[in-house]
This record gives sequence, structure tokens and C-alpha cells, in this order.
Amino acid sequence: MKVVVLGGGVIGVSTAYYLARAGHEVEVLERQAGPALETSFANAGEVSPGYSSPWAGPGVPLKALQWMLMRHSPLVIWPLLDPAMWRWGAMMLANCSQRAYALNKSRMVPIAEYSRDCLKALRADTGIAYDERTKGTLQLFRTQKQLDGVAKDVEVLRQYQVPFEVLDRAGFVGAEPALALTQEKFVGALRLPGDETGDCFLFTNRLAEMAAALGVRFRYGCTVRALATEDRRVTGVDTDQGAIQSDACVVALGSHSPLLLRPLGIRLPVYPVKGYSITLPITDAAAAPESTIMDESHKVAVTRLGTRIRVGGTAELAGYSLALRQARRHTLEHVVTDLFPRGGDVSQATFWCGLRPMTPDGTPIVGPTPYANLHLATGHGTLGWTMAAGTGRVLADLLSGREPEIDVAPLAMARYAGVWRG
Repeated sequence: MKVVVLGGGVIGVSTAYYLARAGHEVEVLERQAGPALETSFANAGEVSPGYSSPWAGPGVPLKALQWMLMRHSPLVIWPLLDPAMWRWGAMMLANCSQRAYALNKSRMVPIAEYSRDCLKALRADTGIAYDERTKGTLQLFRTQKQLDGVAKDVEVLRQYQVPFEVLDRAGFVGAEPALALTQEKFVGALRLPGDETGDCFLFTNRLAEMAAALGVRFRYGCTVRALATEDRRVTGVDTDQGAIQSDACVVALGSHSPLLLRPLGIRLPVYPVKGYSITLPITDAAAAPESTIMDESHKVAVTRLGTRIRVGGTAELAGYSLALRQARRHTLEHVVTDLFPRGGDVSQATFWCGLRPMTPDGTPIVGPTPYANLHLATGHGTLGWTMAAGTGRVLADLLSGREPEIDVAPLAMARYAGVWRG
């Protein structure tokens, strides 16, 4: 069967690889000049199934107000005359109950854990290298209230048998020795030893090379304009390079997926939430992080990628704007110098932003649509890198007529039936 995958980020390339390995003829359409040049380019570098949690949760509305008053705020909202933004925000607020949080996290953790296992198998099978490390994630808490609040997450981690450790100062310094210089700023930490790190851009490019070796054709510089349909099936993809035919189509366009699908009557509650990162060279390896550290107060992750430090985070609601705002850079610089003052040289940092495709419940949208041969792989938010391999494997199974190894029903767009009218 010929399958066209729309999008050449980490989700699209992972899907193409697993489809090709399953024996399908695959073509990837990507508007950029190469793979992973948009949201997958310079993300925080985390492969963090244990940290897979929805943004919507109890107390978040109040926290959001407090965050926006902070000098180094993790959240910025630019009010726009965009009905989709306000509807998405209202749906997110509706998911801020304890019941919804537990349900949504229970949907996210299985695909994230499965994806991490798929990534391990992929690494073993192919030897793919991407500045990866398997030393876990450390979530740092500056206040006792933050540390006490981790109890709810721990309940879900126990439910899904995700390894974790709650650490005091001596414990987190043991895991991340460079924090000895700044340990007094934190009261404790949650460590997720099963989490990993790596360069998503490097991974996606090397996986694209492997996919090409399996026969996948990549069309770069190819802009998708519309999907042609007939009798509830996709009959072709209209691009600036002409019409492309296929037996099936997978939409992995991130934040742009809803724009393509709206004319088909498919309304997806996926909205872009801009994230920023800086990447700086390590100047003192002993004073740099070993893996990923998440500063809970600022919602910023600091990750070691080879000889570099990647600092990623903040959430900005500004539609599809890719403007680089210096205030966000100052926040990222503040966090990395506050945690690792001798680790890297911020004067040599490169600055980047990308649009995370967020759903209001935090769970990605993966699987079938009302069109028989059209499947979705979008809405992964901050966890695209974490969930990429599992998403690709699940879609390859679905399109091959095989039962996926995990229950994918909770990931389907059907959960929004009768709710979203974007």
C-alpha cells in the first residue's frame, strides 16, 4: 500500500520509518528544505515518559495568574481576536479538575512509556546515535509546597509502574553533582530514572536516512495545499508540485494540522503554544548537567546534549507567530545560570522558538478519522520527541491491519465528538 505522510518532523519521519519497515511504499511531504527544521529542530531534548502530564490540572488557573506576574514568567498570553484560541483555552480550563487530570495523565503515560521502549529497540536494532543519554530526569522543587504537591503524580507513576525516587538535597546532588553549587535553592526533587535525553534534530535526520534506505521518498520544499476527497476517502494531496496520489494518508503537520483538515469538516482542538530554547557550549563539563533538570518554578528544562547545553521552556500563546522575544531569552539564561553558573557560556548561545501542537487535555490525537484512509498523528504538545517512536509504530500497525501493542482508543479524535467546534 502507498502511504503519504504529511510532515517531516520527528513524528512524520518516525511514522514513515515504521511504515516502510512494515513493507509499505511511503512518501513524505515536507515544506522545509530538510527534516526536523520546525518544532523538532531545537526542543528541550527530553525523552520523558515519566514526566508525561497534562498542563491542565487542579490549581492551574490560579498558578497561571501567578506565573504571569513573575519577572521570569513560564506563561505569556498575547490576547488575539482568534476564536479558536479562546475556545481552546476554555476547553483547557474545563480539564483542570482532579478527575480530568488523572484521566488525561492515564492516557498519556502508556503511549509515552511504549514509545520509550520502541526507541530503545530502535537503538538496539540500528545503532542510531543522537547525543543520547539514559540518565533520567530530575524535577527540582524550590518550595516545600511544590514538593508536597508531587504526591498526586506519584500515585499515577505507581499505577503504571514507572520507576521514581523522591530525593532530598543529598539525593539530588548525588544524581546531578554540579547542583552542589546551588543546592540551597531547592528543597528536594523527583527523579525519573527511566527517562532519556537526546538531540531530536540529529535523531530525526539520521532516522530519515534510514527510512530512505528502506525506500521512503522524501519531497522537501513541497507545500501541501489541500486534500481531495470522495465518498469519505482521501483521493489525493494537492501540493505546489502537483497532485500526489496514495492509498492512505497520515497527517503529521503539528500545529498546522487543523488548518488543513478544517475544510474536510474535521475540527481538531490543536492550538500552537510557542516554546523557546537556547543552546550554549559547555565550558566546564563537571559543572554542567548530566542529564535533564526541570526547574518546576520556571517550567524550564536544562539538558546536556553532547558538548552543549539545551535550555528549553516557557509557554507563549501568540497564534502562529514565530517572533523571537528577548524577554523569553532572558528567562532561559536566568534559569541555566541560576542552576549551573559555571556550566556553559550564555554569551555564545543560539536562540530559537517553535510551535508546540497542544491539545486542551494534553493527550495527542493519534489514529483514524471519519475518512477511511486518513489517519492523524498530531497534538503531542511538548512530548513529540517523547512519543514519536511509539506513535510511528502504532500507526504502522493500524495501517497494516495489525492490533497495536497498546490500547490506542483513548488517543483517537473521537473523544472530542460533540465538544469541539473550532
